[in-house]
Amino acid sequence: VTGASFVVFNGALKTSSGFLAKSSIVEDGLMVQITRETMEGLRQALRDKKDFKITCGKVDTGDVKEHVDICWVENEEKTNEG
Repeated sequence: VTGASFVVFNGALKTSSGFLAKSSIVEDGLMVQITRETMEGLRQALRDKKDFKITCGKVDTGDVKEHVDICWVENEEKTNEG
């Protein structure tokens, strides 16, 4: 679990890169590089206020260890305290 001040979603990751998605810490935030297709799915999920999961790692390995989860919560006040 990583806490971040901001999140950047970059939809320029090429399918030919061999990655499903890539995440990296940038200063005090998180940058998630995703494909164009994943970006379209993320945008639709945000419009519909639905949870969305991005799986990070190489396409050809079955051992995926990172996920970026976008979750809608009932009570923002408790989530964002402090």
